[in-house]
Amino acid sequence: MYYSSGNYEAFARPEKPDGVDHKSAYLIGSGLASLSAACFLVRDAQMPGAHIHILEKNSIPGGALDGDEFSGIGYVMRGGREMDNHFECMWDLFRSIPSIETEGISVLDEYYWLNKKDPNYSLCRATINRGEDAHTDKKFNLSDKGALEIMKLFMMPDETLDNVKMTEIFDEDVFDTNFWLYWRTMFAFKDDQSALEMKRYMQRYIHHIGGLPDFTALRFTKYNQYESMVLPMVKYLQEHDVQFHYNTKVVNVLFDIQENEKLAKSIVYECDEKTESIDLTEDDFVFYTNGSNVENSTYGSQTEATGMDSEIHEGGTFDLWRKIAKQDPAFGHPDKFCTDPEDSCWVSATVNTLDGKILPYIQNICKRDPLSGGVVTGGIVSVKDSSWLLSWTINRQPQYRNQPKGQVLVWLYGMFSDVPGDYIKKPMRDCTGMEICEEWLYHLGVPTDQIEDMAANSANTVPVMMPFASAYFQPREAGDRPDVVPEGSVNFAFIGNFAETPRDTVFTTEYSIRTAMEAVYTLLNVDRGVPEVWGSVYDVRDLMNSAVQLRDGKPVTEMKLDLIQKLALKEALKKIEGTELEKLLKEHLVI
Repeated sequence: MYYSSGNYEAFARPEKPDGVDHKSAYLIGSGLASLSAACFLVRDAQMPGAHIHILEKNSIPGGALDGDEFSGIGYVMRGGREMDNHFECMWDLFRSIPSIETEGISVLDEYYWLNKKDPNYSLCRATINRGEDAHTDKKFNLSDKGALEIMKLFMMPDETLDNVKMTEIFDEDVFDTNFWLYWRTMFAFKDDQSALEMKRYMQRYIHHIGGLPDFTALRFTKYNQYESMVLPMVKYLQEHDVQFHYNTKVVNVLFDIQENEKLAKSIVYECDEKTESIDLTEDDFVFYTNGSNVENSTYGSQTEATGMDSEIHEGGTFDLWRKIAKQDPAFGHPDKFCTDPEDSCWVSATVNTLDGKILPYIQNICKRDPLSGGVVTGGIVSVKDSSWLLSWTINRQPQYRNQPKGQVLVWLYGMFSDVPGDYIKKPMRDCTGMEICEEWLYHLGVPTDQIEDMAANSANTVPVMMPFASAYFQPREAGDRPDVVPEGSVNFAFIGNFAETPRDTVFTTEYSIRTAMEAVYTLLNVDRGVPEVWGSVYDVRDLMNSAVQLRDGKPVTEMKLDLIQKLALKEALKKIEGTELEKLLKEHLVI
């Protein structure tokens, strides 16, 4: 496996790998990483679909990419997916997946034109004082000291950040700014989580710093992620005879570990209350999505709270990873990510408006008609003075094909579920859906004498507790996440957001698809380059532009410098007078 850039290989079809017709693949789980791996096996490795087996413990595919209507409870979306134009592996895949809505075009085609004709941007990024615009006004409000703290982290080598928390790098000059409000709510970072992951995010999305305050950097699918992404992939795979095995729970993978070789020898699984096993040879490949940020999700309802289940259960994905990891140090350290749920949990909720009473309060904030069919909030609206740190968003409506006309689906989440609310004086995790809706309506500015009635009769709210929602961001060091294909592995790969690949960022659809692509190309010896992570961190134009954007447009020459620093800057500027470098610095407003 190797990386490529440019378009020379982007549209090339690889030759069929030797002997692939006599090989098989087993994919544990049916989330985005597994579905993507199966698609790459079919399209690029050209493995017969009937030789590809997806083992899923639930009765439906999709993993964390869900979107469902539960009978007697209501619509549920556990999370949302923000995407950008430089998800190179994702768009490489979806150009080949046919749309299930419009004949003759790909998922990428429909996604591209949707976001071209209806571009995403926010008209109100944050509120305060019960629905008032917080007037972040696209400003970061970073001091020179805060900007230098960010630059310091940006430049630190990875190996110096092992197990380092952001609180060890940043102080109030970063944490008490609009920059951190934007960042923590958009990406769900907590102050004491991984500085290494924060650095990766800054480097990965340096080209989008200017679009952070108003979400112009983002793009969204037309419907919920299950209908827009999962169903087209499943249909594509089914049409290629890929075998889906539902209600099949893998409980162990047994290895033959030699000095220079690791061979998966057996998959142990439970189905129909029986324990069975699949014997493997070096021609039987196993792809495992280790860990999950939606593991142990517990659902509430309009009248019930979610509670919280933080136990690692027998047969769960973290339990399986533990069993695999015990067999070799190269298989990672799952306990780094699943033993502190109080730090990684958050609660989300889906609010289904049932009539028009709540809509004017929404429109007052987002400045758009929620029923227009186009962009509504343009990303999350964060409630700056919420004790739960509530953020909410409304994507294009309808979000479900079968959604009743005139109803709107709102997704919201709170990062701090263990503290009392501002209106409902209970921790979010102890609240019913109706009570969570009441807290949200309070922050929308609904008169207090109308809140209870609206939450009870004008909305249906379904909350979900996810103990490991941001477990990806727990402080870690090299080796905690296993390599996609561990050294010496003959027929086994880790895929998904708890596997390790260079430079890319977890908690993204791209990371799931990238690790799947790398795994298939490595194990099957597919002779085509995996698109490298977009190289904006190496583009001097993006670096200069982001440096100015972080300082709210102020040039470097306006920084507060001591006398020696001023003289040094003056001397440096004198040396570049009349050069292309001076022109470049002026073009990007650095000077």
